[in-house]
Amino acid sequence: MSYNWQLSAWPEFRCDLSGIEEVLFTLAEKTGRASGLLKGLTADAQTEATIDMMVVEAINTSAIEGELLSRKDVRSSIRKNLGLEAGRSTGDKRAQGTAALILAVRNSFSRPLSETMLFEWHRLIMTGHRHVAAGQWRTHPEPMQVISGAVGHERVHFEAPPSSRIPKEMARFIRWFNDTAPGGSKEIRKAAVRSAITHLYFESLHPFEDGNGRIGRALSEKVLSQGFGQPALLSLSRAIEAKRHAYYDALNEGQQSNDVTSWVTWFVNMVLDAQIQAEELIEFTLRKTRLFDRFLDQLNNRQIQILRRMLDEGPDGFEGGMSAKKYMTITGASKATATRDLQDLADKGIFTPTGGGRSTNYKVNL
Repeated sequence: MSYNWQLSAWPEFRCDLSGIEEVLFTLAEKTGRASGLLKGLTADAQTEATIDMMVVEAINTSAIEGELLSRKDVRSSIRKNLGLEAGRSTGDKRAQGTAALILAVRNSFSRPLSETMLFEWHRLIMTGHRHVAAGQWRTHPEPMQVISGAVGHERVHFEAPPSSRIPKEMARFIRWFNDTAPGGSKEIRKAAVRSAITHLYFESLHPFEDGNGRIGRALSEKVLSQGFGQPALLSLSRAIEAKRHAYYDALNEGQQSNDVTSWVTWFVNMVLDAQIQAEELIEFTLRKTRLFDRFLDQLNNRQIQILRRMLDEGPDGFEGGMSAKKYMTITGASKATATRDLQDLADKGIFTPTGGGRSTNYKVNL
């Protein structure tokens, strides 16, 4: 089997966009609408919406690689980096590193790509991973392969260029990335198309020993941000995670040829999914803000703590809802106090109860 990097035309990608013109138009509309919704929020609500989206991206980009991060640790790390929360960083080092990467990508979106930037990103996501040589290209002589299946029955989906070629290949990739940026000598005007090709190009090189997926998704976000002229408010990883198997199938097919039409079509549709999800998150933030504006002065500190804790989980909500037992554990309240507080929240219409008796659970009513 031949891979794209082994073909004579590498890396001259070909793509027919005629089949996705309507998708690109819809994406532009959705992007504009989301931007308008965000600007309609208060400054504090805009900050919360941005933090919520960064948390979603951090959680999902790690989940795709099989790492489950604490939402609480990620949120705390992001808030500390933004100067919104005092105290020393605690918790999972991997969560801290991933949160730092998300912020670094947003803060440097307009800057040209460089080897130094990529190495710094890699050091961030390898925080807490002692087995990986962080901040350098892979050097091992063994083939870099994407494999599935049990031992003895492995299936090789893709093999990247040998390590000896990586410095030269990455120098060419970085030049291509900067040349195709807005205002570049080979500008690709459709940001979602450039984002798709960037991701495929980088994943085909697989230049690091580990962390290539996370860096590749970060690069795709950087491309979208450059195209929008501001940090993109969406989570590519959340959309990819929802269609993980389809993502790997599309990527595998795209790595067999330098005609990337099929891959770009899949990826652009995925970006549209991510933009629709972003719009939903902004609307969720607006409803959340209105809820606090209406009831904040009517709630005690325990109720406020619980409400914030549940809403921090985002639109999907707090898994299993809130019970008296969970309320007691989180707040330290007695059973009688927990029951009374929960009933008060239900009476005010803030919580919706389900079940009955000891099995009663509550969900936030937005």
